[in-house]
Amino acid sequence: MRISSQRHDLPPGETLPLSDGYSVIVQLRDFADHRLYRGGGLIHAGGHAAGSLAITDMRETWRCDHRSPFDNVRFHLPRAELAAFAEGEGRRKLVELRSPQGARDDVVYQIAQAMAPALADPASASRLFVDQMTYALAAHLLHAYGQTSGHPHRGGLSNRQKVRATDFMAAHSRRDVSIAEIAEECGLSRGYFIKAFRAATGVTPHRWLIEHRVSEAKALLSTDMPIAQIASICGFSDQSHLTRVFTRVTGQTPGAWRRQLRP
Repeated sequence: MRISSQRHDLPPGETLPLSDGYSVIVQLRDFADHRLYRGGGLIHAGGHAAGSLAITDMRETWRCDHRSPFDNVRFHLPRAELAAFAEGEGRRKLVELRSPQGARDDVVYQIAQAMAPALADPASASRLFVDQMTYALAAHLLHAYGQTSGHPHRGGLSNRQKVRATDFMAAHSRRDVSIAEIAEECGLSRGYFIKAFRAATGVTPHRWLIEHRVSEAKALLSTDMPIAQIASICGFSDQSHLTRVFTRVTGQTPGAWRRQLRP
């Protein structure tokens, strides 16, 4: 979730509830001043620059006093899900996830910025996109800050798995399909599937689905069907959504594409 404030006079923060997971916070703008307490003891006083990262183990007691305006994105990652992701990557066991307080992490910063529109309007966000960003985040955090046992295995999708994945997405292109559903269709873990799919096709599952929908829209634009109806048929939320995506992929609006097809 994204949390922000423009105030300099916020009251002292409350102790955060315990949970078996990690809180990952990345600053979207410079954060001038705060006080961070762990187990009742002060562990940081001062600010963090934009792009700074904090990972906190929520099995411990934390409290933060915000003393200046801030804007950050916070992810909650349950240990059980991280452990399952690590196993899917070929590691046997997640030991710990730690980072230096205030360390700059451009990867997490970019992921947070990319997800900001989805966090602002979750109802309109693509599940496939959110899933991919979440697993990209988990993979990076495990690689950069995770202590795990074992070694990643290497491999990719078999031709049968590739066909099953693309056929499944094509058959369900008009709804908000999830990574978990596609990975299950291939008999793979979610985290491993994303990496293997990209290795096999050169694009992410989300990008493949977008290009498939655009291809369907191109075919229908050769008919007299209204563009709003084409948007609905091809799985876009409305005509403006189709126009934004179609233009980004092809460099032309659907209307311009239709006009060039006609003598």
